[in-house]
Amino acid sequence: MTQQSSPRRPYHHGDLRRAILTAALDAIAADGPSALSLRDLARRAGVSHAAPAHHFRDRTGLLTAIAAEGYGLLATALIEAADLRDAGVRYVRFAREHPAHFQVMFTPELLRADDLELATARALAGDALRGAVSAVHPEELGIDPRLAGVAAWSLAHGFATLLLSHNLDGPVGDRDPEEVFRTLAAMLFRSEAPSGRGERA
Repeated sequence: MTQQSSPRRPYHHGDLRRAILTAALDAIAADGPSALSLRDLARRAGVSHAAPAHHFRDRTGLLTAIAAEGYGLLATALIEAADLRDAGVRYVRFAREHPAHFQVMFTPELLRADDLELATARALAGDALRGAVSAVHPEELGIDPRLAGVAAWSLAHGFATLLLSHNLDGPVGDRDPEEVFRTLAAMLFRSEAPSGRGERA
């Protein structure tokens, strides 16, 4: 008869939506996004089976919300980067700290492409990366800024993806992956413009 009988059902103050997102992220980290089920999430979060659909409509809506949140977190990390190399390190750090977000963000067939929140967050992250690239003035080196952005993204994203899939366990060993990435970035993306005259700073 009690109205307050179920502390496991956090319907107020936005807690339910967060509880479902957290349960989804845990499930994705453990089993990947393909195994995600709204009914299973409801059980994990201790809510009715209709609750996830009420907040996210369907599985695609939930995954889209996760991707949008991930891009927002990534944008925040990249905006605070000191330079392009630091942006790459922050990208790798984001992937390590938010592996479930990272996995969903870059699986477009799972997402609702026309979602405004997702498009906005993705654009913010893209702008932050382009800002870090433009700060090194690639056009002064005769490099197309868009291609420079693709190169920088490819290095950071490729390293992060290989790291999360344990393909770099041997080469990286017990070293800090962020420091390994910083070394790779220094090898491939020099911060100083080549003078062609043999001058050294």
